[in-house]
Amino acid sequence: MTTKDRKQIKPGSTLGILGGGQLGRMIALAGRAMGYRFVTMDPTADAPCGQTADRQIVASYDDVEAAMQLASVSDVISYEFENVDAQVAEVLESRAYVPQGSRLLRITQNRIREKTAIREIGIPVAPFCVVNSLEDLQDAVRELGLPAVMKTATGGYDGKGQWVLRSEAELAEAYETLSKAGAELIVEQFVPFQMELSVVAARNPAGELAVFPVSENIHQENILHLSIVPARISAEVAARAEEIARTIVEKLDVVGLIAVELFLTEDGQLYVNELAPRPHNSGHFTMDACVTSQFEQHVRAVCNLPLGSTELLSSVVMVNILGEHLQPVIDQIDKLPRTAKLHLYGKAESKAKRKMGHINVLAPTVEEALTLIDELKIWTNTSEVLS
Repeated sequence: MTTKDRKQIKPGSTLGILGGGQLGRMIALAGRAMGYRFVTMDPTADAPCGQTADRQIVASYDDVEAAMQLASVSDVISYEFENVDAQVAEVLESRAYVPQGSRLLRITQNRIREKTAIREIGIPVAPFCVVNSLEDLQDAVRELGLPAVMKTATGGYDGKGQWVLRSEAELAEAYETLSKAGAELIVEQFVPFQMELSVVAARNPAGELAVFPVSENIHQENILHLSIVPARISAEVAARAEEIARTIVEKLDVVGLIAVELFLTEDGQLYVNELAPRPHNSGHFTMDACVTSQFEQHVRAVCNLPLGSTELLSSVVMVNILGEHLQPVIDQIDKLPRTAKLHLYGKAESKAKRKMGHINVLAPTVEEALTLIDELKIWTNTSEVLS
């Protein structure tokens, strides 16, 4: 066992968080309950994590001097989203304790590197091609067929930075639109999935590994709408999804949390779509429905404490609150089910499609939880999405 494997960051210590969004906020809330202190670094004053941390350093993510300041007051450093500047993370590795490291950050920041790494460890991904010109794109479409999905290799989330290609007539426009500013592009064969799933797993430096129950995810306009747990899948599919997550965690030497997003096809095949080396929107159900939340688990993992139980205590449906839902939720707060747990993120400005919070609805079955959500009439077209 190495020195890193033995090192524990015990309660009373200070965790530095690169990034100040809602994930950092919920990490800090969980960690403060365990006795830890927090300092966050984020360019937005009074960021969600800054509201719950002991201190916020207001600085851009590529500010090396500010990162050194964060390192000087932290016993361990973590990041709460993968677009943190990888160079800053590398510098911090030489000056501070960053158990997650920068290798996985570099891999998951770039879809080409990510897909290649997953494929190299024998996990199925959709066939893909790297494109550097319109001619490359035309060749890729001939090889992969249509429909296909073109994405920028870096950046992009909640459907941004991608284009579903349905005909050869749109290739030129799609390429011109996404290749602006010299972005690297990747084209993936379209997977005709029956369902989207995700698995959140954790590992500490000592090598202990824990996996949360599989979540069934439903998106609206490329933004996560509902996470349903237990997922409405067979035990065999659930076991394979969990095994894929375990393999990725072990082969990529993950420390902390990682979310593995998967496609399930009609014939029962599983393909990995994306990885996120941090707590994940689809893991928010764990806050109220599991023995250990994903946020507490992340703190335990990066601090090298024994990992908590991931046992599911209740069926649950997590529903996102976007900007357009926030006021209706507040207006109907008296009507929320008594088994509903409201989590708001403290963001200063509410915008349409912006994630402002979520509600976990616990019930004896997921069908009952879905009915309770539908009865609130806050999320339009819910019935259509579920059909």
